[in-house]
Amino acid sequence: MALLTTDINLAIMALQNDDIIGLPTETVYGLAGNIYSEKAIKKIFETKKRPFFNPLIVHIKNIDYLDVVAQNIPAKALLLAQHFWPGPLTLLLDKRADVPNIVTADKPTVAVRIPSHPMALALLQQLNFPLAAPSANPFTSISSTTAQHVKEYFDKELDIILDGGECKKGIESTIVGFTGDDVIIYRLGTITETDLEKIVGEVSIYIGQDDKPIAPGMLLKHYSPKTKTVLLENDVNLQLNNLAIKKIGALVFNKKIDDERIVEQEILSKASNLEEAAKNLYASLHRLDKSDLAIILIELLPNEGIGKSINDRLRKAVN
Repeated sequence: MALLTTDINLAIMALQNDDIIGLPTETVYGLAGNIYSEKAIKKIFETKKRPFFNPLIVHIKNIDYLDVVAQNIPAKALLLAQHFWPGPLTLLLDKRADVPNIVTADKPTVAVRIPSHPMALALLQQLNFPLAAPSANPFTSISSTTAQHVKEYFDKELDIILDGGECKKGIESTIVGFTGDDVIIYRLGTITETDLEKIVGEVSIYIGQDDKPIAPGMLLKHYSPKTKTVLLENDVNLQLNNLAIKKIGALVFNKKIDDERIVEQEILSKASNLEEAAKNLYASLHRLDKSDLAIILIELLPNEGIGKSINDRLRKAVN
């Protein structure tokens, strides 16, 4: 059985022994292991049932450590790192030769960030190696934003889960890469297109095939409940008539749908606050998924700012 603990020393011992742990970050919880331990990295992939072609994010202790894992770092990447780190921004950079190919899915780039969660930072400061830490959930399942979520998924597979409370951001980091002088968003997150453009000027959003992703989190199906999940359409009444089933749940933005056929509803933000909606997203999906529903209807949010990032997760949940 996995131990939920705040004792960083227990986590250090496990990581130094080539084991993996549950790690809190400000975005979501991760499954963390030493990037230089083949045993630990294989265990991450096997525990998650994650395909080996899907690269991992490397977490480092400070910006000076960036040169240990990356090279040929563009000036705009350094600008973004100086502005947003520690925080929910991942940079896709040329990797150092000694970064194992299993971590980067045999790609020449490595995804790197510094988390801002105090427990994660305290742990990294005491380690002499970076941590690979993809989200702590089985492949394609709903991400974990509490230590209890991680325990429910991996109680038998993990010995140590650091309990850092509820994740403040609630969705995965923004991933940004660089081609020449161009800045490209590969995954949307709580750091938005507008936030980035204030620092480096124009950025673009990557559009391309996702069967062999350049960066983590790009596959078309992801963040998915076990319960059948569909997007809400404009005519809710007609959609409910067409369903003609009982035990319908709904995930909505700011107000409940007034219909008795919906037996469970989760409101992401009564105040219509997109940051609050992001924080509540995965916990709300977990609760609906445990409610013995036949189907979950999902309402898209306003497609602006962080709303774009949340909608990206919602579309992948129903894919």
